[in-house]
Amino acid sequence: MAEGVDPDAENVNSVLAQEFSELLHILSGQSPAVIIELCHLMPCDAGWNSNPASSSPSTEHIKAMLEYFRGANSADCSNFLQSMCLLCENIPMHLESRLMSVAGYETSVCEHSSASPPDGKSSSLPSEQLIKRPRIDYWIQYIAAVMHLLQRRWERLSERLVRGVQLENVWVSLRTANRVRDRPDQTPGSADKGGKTPESDGDYGSMDSRVTLETFLQECTGKVTVLLGPAGSGKSLLMSCLGQQWAHELGPIPSSYLFVLLEFRQLNVLTHSLSLSELLFRHYVPLKEGDHEKEAIVDYLLSNPEQSCWVLDGYDEFHSKLAKQEVHRELLDPEKPLPVADLISGLLNRQLLPGCTVLVTCRVRDVLDLEGKADKVGQLLGWECHEIKEYVDSFFGEKGHSANRALGVQAAEVLLSNRHLLGMSSLPALCNICCIYLEHLLLEHTDQGKMWIAEERGRETRRTAGGKEEKGVQQCPGARRGEEGSRGGRKKQGGGSEDMMTDGTNSRAQLPLTHAQIPSTLTQVYLSVLDTFLNRDPDPRGSNDELNTMRLPQGILTQHRSELCELSQLAWTGFEDSKILFMEEDISQEALEFSIRTGLFLQVELRHEDGMLVNSYCFTHLTLQEFLAALRIMTSADVSDTQLKKRFSLRTRWTTKSDQRTVFTDSLHLFVCGLASPYCTPALVQLARAPGGTGGQSWVQKRQNLVLKLLKNLCHSNTLTGPKILELCHCVQESQNHQIAQQVLGARPTLELRNIRLLPNDIDALAFVVNSVGDNGIGLDFGACTMESECLDVLPRCQYIQYLGFRRRKYDDKFAEKLSSILPKLTSLRKLEFCGTSLTATGAASLASALPSCPDVTEINLSDNNLKDDGIKHIADIFTKQPKLVLVKLGRNNSSLGAVDYLIGKMSSFSNIQEVHADGLKELTVTFSQNSDLISHKTKSEPTICLLNQKWSKPDMQKLAKSLACCPALSVLDISGGRLDVETLRMLIKFLPKVNVTQKIIANDSCLTVEGLTIVTALLADCPAVVELRIRLQSSVQVSIVFSGGREQTNEVSKLLCLSCCGLLPTHLERVWRSLGTAPDLTSLDLSSNQLGSSGLRKLLDFLPHLRSIQEIDASNNGIGKERVGMLAGALCSHNNLTHIHISDGDGEQVILKFCHDKRDDKQQKKMFRINNSSLPPSIMTTLCKRLVQCRSHLELDLSHSLLSDKAIEDLLKVLPKMKSLQRLNVSHSFESTTAALMLLRCLTVSERVTAVELRPQTASFIQFDSVKAEQASCRLTHCSLKGDNVQRLLEILLQGPQLSVLDLSSNQLEDEGVKHVVDCLQKLKITRYVNLSNNGLTQEGMMDVANTLCTYNNVSGVEISLEAEERCLVWFTQNNCVKSLSVRDSSLERGHLVRLAEIVSISPGLTTLEFKNNLLQLDWIEDFVKLLNSYQRDFSISIEERWIRSEEAVTLLCRCLHVSSNIQTIRVHNTTLHLFLKKSTELQNQKPFTSSDGCADLTPRIATEKICLWNCAVQGYHLASMKSIISRCPLLTDLDFSHNSLGVEGAEFLCSVLPLLPNITSLSICSKETSVTVVEKLSEALLQAAAIQCLTLSGHVISDTGAQILSRTLSRLRSLNLSHCQWSASGGLQLIKALGECVCLEGLCLDCLWLNEESRTCLAKVLRKINSIRSLKLNKISTEMGPSQAIGVLDLLAATEGLTRAQEIELEGWRMADRGIEELTRLLPAWKELRKIRLSKNLISDQLGVVLLEALNSCTHLEELHLPSNSLGNLTAARMALVLPSLTHITVLDISENRIGYEGSVSLSKAIMCMKNLTKINLTSVGTSELCPVAASLAHCPVLQDVGLGWNNCGDKVAVELARVMPLCQKLMRIDLESNAVSVSGAEALAGALESCPALQLIRLWRNNVSSTEACRLSLRERRLNFSST
Repeated sequence: MAEGVDPDAENVNSVLAQEFSELLHILSGQSPAVIIELCHLMPCDAGWNSNPASSSPSTEHIKAMLEYFRGANSADCSNFLQSMCLLCENIPMHLESRLMSVAGYETSVCEHSSASPPDGKSSSLPSEQLIKRPRIDYWIQYIAAVMHLLQRRWERLSERLVRGVQLENVWVSLRTANRVRDRPDQTPGSADKGGKTPESDGDYGSMDSRVTLETFLQECTGKVTVLLGPAGSGKSLLMSCLGQQWAHELGPIPSSYLFVLLEFRQLNVLTHSLSLSELLFRHYVPLKEGDHEKEAIVDYLLSNPEQSCWVLDGYDEFHSKLAKQEVHRELLDPEKPLPVADLISGLLNRQLLPGCTVLVTCRVRDVLDLEGKADKVGQLLGWECHEIKEYVDSFFGEKGHSANRALGVQAAEVLLSNRHLLGMSSLPALCNICCIYLEHLLLEHTDQGKMWIAEERGRETRRTAGGKEEKGVQQCPGARRGEEGSRGGRKKQGGGSEDMMTDGTNSRAQLPLTHAQIPSTLTQVYLSVLDTFLNRDPDPRGSNDELNTMRLPQGILTQHRSELCELSQLAWTGFEDSKILFMEEDISQEALEFSIRTGLFLQVELRHEDGMLVNSYCFTHLTLQEFLAALRIMTSADVSDTQLKKRFSLRTRWTTKSDQRTVFTDSLHLFVCGLASPYCTPALVQLARAPGGTGGQSWVQKRQNLVLKLLKNLCHSNTLTGPKILELCHCVQESQNHQIAQQVLGARPTLELRNIRLLPNDIDALAFVVNSVGDNGIGLDFGACTMESECLDVLPRCQYIQYLGFRRRKYDDKFAEKLSSILPKLTSLRKLEFCGTSLTATGAASLASALPSCPDVTEINLSDNNLKDDGIKHIADIFTKQPKLVLVKLGRNNSSLGAVDYLIGKMSSFSNIQEVHADGLKELTVTFSQNSDLISHKTKSEPTICLLNQKWSKPDMQKLAKSLACCPALSVLDISGGRLDVETLRMLIKFLPKVNVTQKIIANDSCLTVEGLTIVTALLADCPAVVELRIRLQSSVQVSIVFSGGREQTNEVSKLLCLSCCGLLPTHLERVWRSLGTAPDLTSLDLSSNQLGSSGLRKLLDFLPHLRSIQEIDASNNGIGKERVGMLAGALCSHNNLTHIHISDGDGEQVILKFCHDKRDDKQQKKMFRINNSSLPPSIMTTLCKRLVQCRSHLELDLSHSLLSDKAIEDLLKVLPKMKSLQRLNVSHSFESTTAALMLLRCLTVSERVTAVELRPQTASFIQFDSVKAEQASCRLTHCSLKGDNVQRLLEILLQGPQLSVLDLSSNQLEDEGVKHVVDCLQKLKITRYVNLSNNGLTQEGMMDVANTLCTYNNVSGVEISLEAEERCLVWFTQNNCVKSLSVRDSSLERGHLVRLAEIVSISPGLTTLEFKNNLLQLDWIEDFVKLLNSYQRDFSISIEERWIRSEEAVTLLCRCLHVSSNIQTIRVHNTTLHLFLKKSTELQNQKPFTSSDGCADLTPRIATEKICLWNCAVQGYHLASMKSIISRCPLLTDLDFSHNSLGVEGAEFLCSVLPLLPNITSLSICSKETSVTVVEKLSEALLQAAAIQCLTLSGHVISDTGAQILSRTLSRLRSLNLSHCQWSASGGLQLIKALGECVCLEGLCLDCLWLNEESRTCLAKVLRKINSIRSLKLNKISTEMGPSQAIGVLDLLAATEGLTRAQEIELEGWRMADRGIEELTRLLPAWKELRKIRLSKNLISDQLGVVLLEALNSCTHLEELHLPSNSLGNLTAARMALVLPSLTHITVLDISENRIGYEGSVSLSKAIMCMKNLTKINLTSVGTSELCPVAASLAHCPVLQDVGLGWNNCGDKVAVELARVMPLCQKLMRIDLESNAVSVSGAEALAGALESCPALQLIRLWRNNVSSTEACRLSLRERRLNFSST
């Protein structure tokens, strides 16, 4: 470097000669215009011979010009150099300065030039030439001032450094930078010093390489460089050192550059806008010169921006945010005042001083703000152990005396042995704090140390606390070591480490510390550090007791409580406001001085906006401020719980743009957790306690509990990422709470730590958490984590690791070797993953040597490495040493087939190998079986070998075959994906007998040919063990050779050959037949999807005799053609064992032949010919039928989905009589027109064997035949659009046919006229069951025609009509004289319709039952109708339901009906339905007239009514007043029922008034939920007057003691009493139960749902023993007192029923009697001979006791209802039912819901059901099995069945289809419950189809099944009886 040369000492010509080469390089890069301008300075004869403007200047021309001026006089040479400096660009500043200095500036060009331009004109240079020299001088002067500033700055800093700073000893990890693509490269050119090729763009990613800081900064000129590092890593000090080196013309920044060092913490002060000039001269280095000089400097800077270096230190402390870079940006005006943030953004975005060098320091998380701006990014690396030890040596060896050096040795040992101290010491600033703490700890540990400390304190008192220091440099008495200034090399000290270690005079100072004295958490370290700083105060203000470091410093805290409280408050306030610099006014003077004395505060010089320097202060380190803020949180009520929760969050090490910026280190939550530990409680109490008081402990513990609660909540979170889980582990470690540590792992069996840098401290935190789980074990997955070898040293502290995973390319053999050294210490290890790394055979050998020391390892994953064959062999050799091994993964390791062969060889020596799986070069897996399987006698399966996608050759196959021959038995050999030519295949087949394969060989995708196919096919005949061959040659080749062990074992020997999609031609079949030989065991042959054609089919049929065991042949998709129909029909008739032929053209040609080798008579064998989805022209139909005439076996002909023309139908009908063996003709979806349907219907006339015809266009249709002449037939012709002439033609056909049992013409278009035609012909048709005319557009007029059949036809038994929502019209027939019924629903009747119906009733003697529902009838019409019926003097049962029949209207209707009809025997209103029973009474005539109280006879007509009921119809008590006069006219009234209404007191008074008027009343029912006790009291008073009442029901009432007393007086005469659901007191209930003892004639007793205490229960038992007349006993759900006496009470009550031998009905639901109770009950049952009904729900009946119970019930031969739901019955009980229930022939109801019958039980139960001919209701809800098909099938044997419940069983479509089959057979079936099952649309479709044949069935419940709402809506519209709702 030739800078700073005195121009007077140099000759201008010599300087040009010295810089000749560089000047030549610079001029070569200039424009031609500049060169021409310079050439004009030469005379014409000295330059180019020709005009230079005529051609571009060349290098030779420039060299000639320089040669000229090198020899010219000094004036011309000076003029040339000056002109060159003005005209040329990109001249380095050092060169330009030298040239201008030597050339001078006082003489103009004209004065010194001896040459003139060729044109004679003088050359005038720009006026800039006159000002450039002074501008350069000002620039150099300003640089000198900056150098002086930076040198002084460094002098102050270096005074207190422990050791010197050397950039070459500071290490940086390079990171790739993310730059915007369109950003121009502004790196200085090659002529500039240090110019380099710019780096490529990239993204911020993982650390790439490690270089020194000096090397890192060498290439930063002209770029934006970012240096990252955590707080305390020395960034600021290094920037000052860089400035010092620049000032001394050293380092990477040229001294000619302007070095601008700006601190962001200083920039925060600048709140006003300012220009670039103001930033430099007011806030950086002020100048006393005038504005002219400043303008010159700025002007030079703007002209030469590349000659400036801007160091922006501490961006993490900047309060503002940098502006984002814009793609199209404009340069900023440097003279325009801008906010500081905009100026900084302008520098980084190249909008200001483009080309300058920018160096920014910040923390890692702030680098995202610089995204797109940085050209280069590096991160400072923390200190390693040797660097830490060097610093400790320097710290303690500074004074040089032996005692201090000895302490240093001990301090280093302590520091390196404590994980928290060691982790802190990786940062220089924290390392300094640790040394201060250890110095205090060690000196306090010895008496000599205490004396030394006293001396040091005296010195520190005398030192000055003031001074101007840089950020992070300690400024406190005695602080002879710097915080961040400890980076790099150290100063040379007297003595060395040897002196320290060999000094034997300090043994007392080196006494070892106990473990209890060393802090165990980071928080405890900081608490001890705080104690250390407090003890540095030379004014302790009291006695300082001897202090043990690990004993909490309570004494020192008490002494300095006030200062600590103020400091913690300041720290917390600063934390809340993101403030780290504090002014003197922010803190009291006493606290400030105290903080400076103790070293807690550092002094920082701050320049205000006005340029004034002031003192500010900050904590020694940010973490210390955070620790004090945490102390504030845990000791002060000023910080609320809400504030604590807000600040309590886990940090993540993944930096994102959404992260909130903060100046702090995110350590607050760690300290808070640490302070929540019991260790810290005493210290917190001392700080929280009020001065002089004793409080604070409870508050502190409450705050600690809150922190622990927050920690527990985080433990249960399932959204934590790996970094946050790791941070949670640190928090838990700080809390030292093992219970919370267990909760961390409660829901995380494996901790996944991905893509983060791990430090030994992290592993230590993991160890604390992992060790809390105990033997349960945990997994650690280090995926893509950066981990140094020191972490592995700590890993064995995790005692219970079961899974350990490593995935990262940088994990290599060296890492594996280190891992191998610790593996023996991981005694709990079960699974090891080391995949995706750089492991080779060397590393594999290391792992293989260590793994046998882990005997419990079950899984090893070494895939995706570079092991090759040798490495895999190393791992394979340890198989025998790992007894518990289950899985080893070795894929993607660049291995060959040799490695696979080696593994297969291991199978012969190690029998635990279960599978070897290799997929090309990708996968290689070995699976093992466990010895425990053999010990537990489990069947061990044979091993499997999968060798996929291998490149086979004949030698390879031979080698494989030999290896396989040495192996034990294999279950599967899979060689798919490898090419098998004929020779290779022959080699495999040759060795196949020597290879023991038990299940199958797979060779998919093996390029097999037809020739190879025939080779493989021969295995069926040649190898007896081969049972299946599946080969496919087209698309993807599939080959499967199945052996006898590969499928379920059966008694039958069968073999299968599948040659589908093989491109076979008819000629190939002969080769296949030859390969097969006789093939005696071939049962299934698949030749589908080939090219056989008709000739191939013929060859196949000719070969059938050789296939003696064949069961199925598939010849689909072979292009056979139409002639196949005749060929196959002939084969069906000629081959006895051919039973089924299926032909279809839908979705491809389908030809399937099925065989049956049953030896039965041919005529008994059933055959089917099915042809679907095909075109059947008349010719083919004729051929088909003529061939099938020859069939002698029972035949079914299926022509579904094959459109039949009219001609084809005619031809079919012609041949039909000749087809004597035809049993069923299926024509579903085969015709469309009404004409075709009627033509098919003619089968009734052409064949006498027709039994059923069901025809529906485009849906299911069939014709059923019998073997002989049919006596009756059923005919269903629906959805055929029948109307007009078609009806007449239909009737003509029907009249010619046989007698019909059913005629279904629903869903046509008959309308009234068509219906009348049908009705008029009913007598001739002689129908035996019913006619269905629904959905035919019937009106009220047509309805009358249908209703009239009741009087015109004697055999019509009932008519059902509904005209609206569900149009329904049914006429029922019977062969016997019986009562008739008429049901009219939803038909909108008028008064006239009722009159006409009354007329029909009058002339229909047998019509006695009338039902009207929702017909919009009015009250007057009903009254007139009843009046008409009354006149007929016949018995009638009438039911009228209308929505308005409620409340008062119900009472009114009842009264008016009684008024118009004196023959009403029973009248009842139930909900909204009026029920009347009319009967002529003879007793009424014998009644005497009623005499009133005045003695006059009442001549009002009497009414013969015997029963009046208003049940649950919302009647109020005051509604009954109008009934009094009517009731008084009913002398024969015996029953009165007003149950489930709200009668109240008024109703009770009404009853009191009418009961005396009813001398014959015997039954009174008032069931209610009345809360008033007055009701019962009044009724009881009335009952005393009604002596005739024998049956009383008072269910649901509240009975007072008074009411009970009165009621007790009426009970003795009762025969039936119902007090269920009543409420009474203990005394009242006891009184009533005692009164029951007087009911000697009691026959019915119901006490359901009552609460009985022990006394009442005992009394009831006595009553039951006393009364033997009871026939009905209902004690359901009675509640007794809980306790040991309950079981005894149940047994006592049961024993009391022993004498009830006349009982017919016993209900004991909910007794929970269990085994002892059931045993007692079974003892009693044989005595109850007359028992009709028993209910034992919810009685804990076990399966074994169920058997005993059924045995006892066997003696109850009259049993009709058996209810056993909600017990524990199972298969045993069901099996016993199959034996017992058939003998109980009277059973009508069976309920065993909510038991666990199971499938076996359902089979047993089905056997019982088949014998229950009187069964009307069965409930099997939730019986523990979905396989209820046997039960569904058995229902066909129950002819009177009405109700079936199969809900909540998860039954599928099979059950639904079986029910659909059974439903038409159960003619009285009315309801099926299938809710909450698994019935899909297909099952629902089957049920809907069956409903068409079941007109009596009213409802099928399908709620909660697998039917979508859309499908449910569709099916409901099709069939309204399908209910998919919950109601």
